Amino acid sequence: MSIFQNARFFTTVNHLKDLPPTRAEIAFVGRSNAGKSSAINTLANHVRLAYVSKTPGRTQHINFFTLDKTEECYLVDLPGYGYAEVPEAVRAHWVQLLGRYLQTRQSLIGLLMIMDVRHPLKDLDRQMLDFFRDTGKPVHILLSKADKLSRQEQNKSLAAVKQALADYPGVSVQLFSSLKKQGVETVEGVVGAWLAPYTAAAPDLLEGLDDDGA
Repeated sequence: MSIFQNARFFTTVNHLKDLPPTRAEIAFVGRSNAGKSSAINTLANHVRLAYVSKTPGRTQHINFFTLDKTEECYLVDLPGYGYAEVPEAVRAHWVQLLGRYLQTRQSLIGLLMIMDVRHPLKDLDRQMLDFFRDTGKPVHILLSKADKLSRQEQNKSLAAVKQALADYPGVSVQLFSSLKKQGVETVEGVVGAWLAPYTAAAPDLLEGLDDDGA
């Protein structure tokens, strides 16, 4: 069974003091139009687990989704970075909330970073990687919307991103498509490995990964 299959909404917070006690968290982050919510829904096989909006920046809080009945392991949907039509005071709050969470949250064990395969490694993406690398925690990049490109174009983009990430130890990358469910097993393998030390129930999904992975 997929480790995401039983994901369900747990809580939403807007201040660090309200963060729930957890054992392990995997956080999703990405530019506001990269397809983050669609990726979460696809992995969980749930069409509306995370809210998908036509307006970038719809996620304004930190949303928690429990992965297991023990409520110890979680997915965390973080506010998208980039453009969003919100007041400057709200934007400033997002930046502070996101930054402090990523830098100080001890139960955060890894970051799933969503990038549009057609527009990867934009300035804000690189800034996020630079900002997070000091934590020493792993990052796995999903090059989303891969169905928008031919297989040859997908492989070209993947190779270019891998080359650009040579100076970023602990960062891996794969192709992903929410529409075609491409790369789901690869994500499960990565996250399963991250969670294995924290729960005996984490499935062994490391075998049989396809060639979309890093």
